[in-house]
Amino acid sequence: MQDHSSPHRTRRQFGQTLAGAAVGAFAVPAIVRGRNLNDKLNIACIGVGGRGGSNLQGVSSENIVALCDVYQPAVDRAAMAHSKALQFRDFRKLFDRAHLFDAVVVSTTEHTHAFATLPALQLGKHVYCEKPLTHDVYGARVIREATAKAKVATQMGTQIHAGDNYRRVVELIRAGAIGPVSEVHVWVGRAWGRQSAEDAKKNDDIVSVRERPSEAASLPKGLDWELWIGPAPDRPYHEVYFPGPKWYRWWDFGNGTMSDLGSHWIDLPFWALNLDAPLTIEATGPPPHPEIAPASMRATYQYGARGERPPLKLSWYQGSERPELVRNGSVPKWDSAVLFVGEKGMLLSDYDKHVLLPENEFRDYKRPAPTIAASIGHYAEWIHACKTGDPTTCNFDYASRLTEANHLGNIAYRVGKTLEWDAAKGYVKNAPEAEPMIRRDYRKGWSLG
Repeated sequence: MQDHSSPHRTRRQFGQTLAGAAVGAFAVPAIVRGRNLNDKLNIACIGVGGRGGSNLQGVSSENIVALCDVYQPAVDRAAMAHSKALQFRDFRKLFDRAHLFDAVVVSTTEHTHAFATLPALQLGKHVYCEKPLTHDVYGARVIREATAKAKVATQMGTQIHAGDNYRRVVELIRAGAIGPVSEVHVWVGRAWGRQSAEDAKKNDDIVSVRERPSEAASLPKGLDWELWIGPAPDRPYHEVYFPGPKWYRWWDFGNGTMSDLGSHWIDLPFWALNLDAPLTIEATGPPPHPEIAPASMRATYQYGARGERPPLKLSWYQGSERPELVRNGSVPKWDSAVLFVGEKGMLLSDYDKHVLLPENEFRDYKRPAPTIAASIGHYAEWIHACKTGDPTTCNFDYASRLTEANHLGNIAYRVGKTLEWDAAKGYVKNAPEAEPMIRRDYRKGWSLG
């Protein structure tokens, strides 16, 4: 066990002012609430290369007691700063030593997120998991149910959620600055995915993926490919999957830009408008490929009236797709943005800035007083919640619903139908062919049972 004497300072008042903004707040066992804030958490990190390396750095104020990765060079690099941490290759074996840690950070590839997160919850460990929370809708529901039972501190890696700009936009929308919102348009400039080699170069795609390689490649030294594949269908190693974020284009391992960047960009309207499950989802784009997500596509969600809020249409655009309001010059042509359309005007936002439109009509608008506290930091929120029981704003109850909605956009695109979604039962009423995408079969030896 490592030294617990170094102080870690947080702000007790943070949770009190944040509570009004949290969705699905939770309670943490009394034994955790009584913890000295200067005590450090013992954290196990699953996935410590790439994004996982950044997450490891984000929680390094605490005691890092275990490092786990299927790629040994990633563990070796992480161990340079955390030499006392135990090392693991298989996270299932890590959980055999669960008495060593209080909390877990999951930064594996998308298709293994749920498999590393679920046992942590079942063992009563606090969990931070990268986005998207799970690989499919079924996994999101399993994690949501397990979270409700575990009553621990959870946080999805939607880092921008801690940004001040998003918080001010949420306040403006909820204060009625542009009146009731009937439309939201969300677009991103990233065009990674299935496309021509020419378009891949034009769109700065890091790897042009067009078909599954027929040949195997030499396995990188230190990579356990069997564990990397995990619950996904088996296939030989090739560099189009690993290293780097190449894997996320392949349906077997990820869900493309929709679930990746959707976790960040659709987060804003989801938060501001208290969204949950859509009624219908339709999508358009190039003919779907059986194995690779598209570079460009569009998805449209219809939500029913909610309390005093009118019905809402939320449209997602990626790659070359853009809203007509952007194409015709009605709003500034930002590369990636969220546009709220209300009865009294519009609000355009990206990660760092926002503007009320038409600007001349809002020149004298008096903004509401802040109601959502400034974040103490994305990782600090989770650490603080682990020690105090105060809520985070990206807990798994909220994050699982956002993840589920994003997955449904992809499913509508792949099925080629307007989906009628039964949120209570978790199935598409008019498309039984969508079921394998909602809950896929896992490779022998893997389950979320």
